[in-house]
Amino acid sequence: MWPEAAQQSLQLMLARVNSVLLGKEQVVSQVFGALLAGGHVLLEDVPGVGKTLLVRAIARVIGGEFRRIQFTSDMQPADVVGGMVWDGKRGELIFRQGPLMANVVLADEINRTPPRTQSALLEAMEERSVSADGETRPLPVPFMLLATQNPLRDDGTYPLPEAQLDRFMLRLSIGYPSPEDEIGMLASGRQRLLPELLRPVIVPEEWMRMQKDAQSVHVHPALLAYAVHIVGTTRTSPELQLGASPRATLDWIRASQAAAYVAGRRYVVPDDMKQMAEPVLAHRLLMKDEAWARGKTPAKVLDDILSAAPVPMPASESGRRR
Repeated sequence: MWPEAAQQSLQLMLARVNSVLLGKEQVVSQVFGALLAGGHVLLEDVPGVGKTLLVRAIARVIGGEFRRIQFTSDMQPADVVGGMVWDGKRGELIFRQGPLMANVVLADEINRTPPRTQSALLEAMEERSVSADGETRPLPVPFMLLATQNPLRDDGTYPLPEAQLDRFMLRLSIGYPSPEDEIGMLASGRQRLLPELLRPVIVPEEWMRMQKDAQSVHVHPALLAYAVHIVGTTRTSPELQLGASPRATLDWIRASQAAAYVAGRRYVVPDDMKQMAEPVLAHRLLMKDEAWARGKTPAKVLDDILSAAPVPMPASESGRRR
């Protein structure tokens, strides 16, 4: 098992977030897994199901600096990354930090802003830095971006390009609560739904150590070969115009390692791979028009590929690190 203090902190963070977002334990666990793997998360769902609530709660329990960006159609790249402004007192230009300069950043309704502003996030998501006025500045460590978008209406939205979708480790949907959880939400009152009432569990330095531990989880070579086979099959599927990238393969392994870490294990098991397959891979697949016409979706095509290739079952003696 991992150090007891780290596991206790992780379980406490999960419990506190689940206390404000009722009945969504799997989604919460997957988001924490992606962040422990050093990835970014896209929450795509209808309004009012708790996307922003979830991000604010996670930011509170992790600690560090949190900033929210409400994307709009008139937002410019400098509004996100920052830029040079005139300081009248000093009589010179100084750099004004943009809202990306934080540990946890919520990009709310990311598809409401034009592609030029969306592209300002690409360097931040991949390189953990921003460039403005010819100078590159590193982002705070750790840096985690969680974005939300509403998939229902296209009016006034700009679809995320494939290059940007590929930089989100996971795309998740929260979904509506069960009747029991919705009754519990109503009975507990609005006070329970305030993430501001949550207290930080750790500091960013502790989170960095937990990320390092998650990245050291052992993956059996048979599972590595399985991941490469599945991703390779998406690239040759007659129903897909675009398959998953090598970045997707790496993200799938890293997300599976983090899922094992959240479960308290030092090694990945097949169930970790299954749990993370669709959230990591489906949003990176581009369907052909004829497949859409037949009612196929990226998730369904991926499920067919996974069903045709059973997950290997490594022997227990070689499937874990002593």
